[in-house]
Amino acid sequence: MTSSPASKPRRLRRAVIALVTLGVLGTGGWFAWTKYFSPPDESARYQFATVTRGDIEDVVTATGTLQPRDYVDVGAQVSGQLKKIHVEVGSEVKAGDLLAEIDPIVLQSRVDATRAQLRNLRAQLMDREASRTLADVQVKRQRNLMAEDATTRESLQNAEAALQSAQAQVESIKAQIDQTESNLRADEANLNYARIYAPMAGTVVSITARQGQTLIASQQAPVILRVADLSTMTVQTQVSEADVSRLRLGMDAYFTILGGEGRRWEGKLRKIEPTPVVQNNVVLYNALFDVSNPNQALMTQMTAQVFFIVASAKDTLLVPMSALAAGRGERLKTAATGGEARSAGDPGAGKAAADAPKAPDAKKGAGRAPRTVTIKIAPAEGPLQDRQVEIGVRSRIHAQVLSGLEEGERVVSGMAPADKGGNGSGPRRTPRI
Repeated sequence: MTSSPASKPRRLRRAVIALVTLGVLGTGGWFAWTKYFSPPDESARYQFATVTRGDIEDVVTATGTLQPRDYVDVGAQVSGQLKKIHVEVGSEVKAGDLLAEIDPIVLQSRVDATRAQLRNLRAQLMDREASRTLADVQVKRQRNLMAEDATTRESLQNAEAALQSAQAQVESIKAQIDQTESNLRADEANLNYARIYAPMAGTVVSITARQGQTLIASQQAPVILRVADLSTMTVQTQVSEADVSRLRLGMDAYFTILGGEGRRWEGKLRKIEPTPVVQNNVVLYNALFDVSNPNQALMTQMTAQVFFIVASAKDTLLVPMSALAAGRGERLKTAATGGEARSAGDPGAGKAAADAPKAPDAKKGAGRAPRTVTIKIAPAEGPLQDRQVEIGVRSRIHAQVLSGLEEGERVVSGMAPADKGGNGSGPRRTPRI
């Protein structure tokens, strides 16, 4: 029986519909397989970092201000009107240079009066000495007469008393002269204080008084200006009580300033003041160190970002701190324990033994003790592996690798963004067809 011409198109349409249906079902099945049934791609769940080589520092950070190490507040020792200031802010002065003058009229008059009083006393001394000489002559005459029994004993006694009185008056005048000479020296010194000289070589960094101002020095010496040696600056740093225990005298420190273009100024910790400063219930301790400033690029009251180097290492293997957290299971290890035992099958055991002699020594100091942590590594082939790694110096970003890793190895540094929700479901590996 032959088919009619109308049945062929119907069979063709059925075949096309069947093929389309099979294609849709196959595509849906493929998507369902990849989404729900395919094994997860473990490497897609993590972020990775590479073990690199570089320098690392464990530092205590703080904020400080710059002050000249050596400076003098120059004040007035006498009262009077500030007649003349011979310098201005920024002037370079040498020790002994004239800085300012106070009106000397009153002081000069005191000197003149004391000198006149001294001359008067010296004239009185001459008169008293003449009286003493006369009294001495009269005593000798009375004694000679007494020897010849030509005078009375009373006359001799009167003459001797007169001599003693004349001698006492001479001594009194001499004492007054000594006192007046002392007053004269003080008055002359005060007159000299009207001319104010530089006590040290340096730069005039501030002037607090003004020409024509009346200075009253009866209670305290008014400050006129400050002279400072800017060739050496002191960094006064305020360190929190949580970090001050990590500092030690003589440790290396450096700082940067705003506009310094990343330049470091280096010094060594000189002093930790024992008395703290409390600001808003925060206890801070002043830590001081000095830096050379030959070209005077550093100025007074500049703000410094200070770094005290607790420990450091140069040209060493580095791993991100996030890899330590990603590996989990870290364990403290002190230098005295010699590290934890490794199994023969641990792939990092051989590398640790090979890396240990090559690990550069960190600077001695109050750095944290080495410890052993578990880090996930991504080998060139195969699944992720856990490895025991010895960590040395740590900063906020990196940690020093003492043993257990080699340069260029990849380590897990965190979860991929899709897995941060914590549901444990990550991208699935696409199966091969």
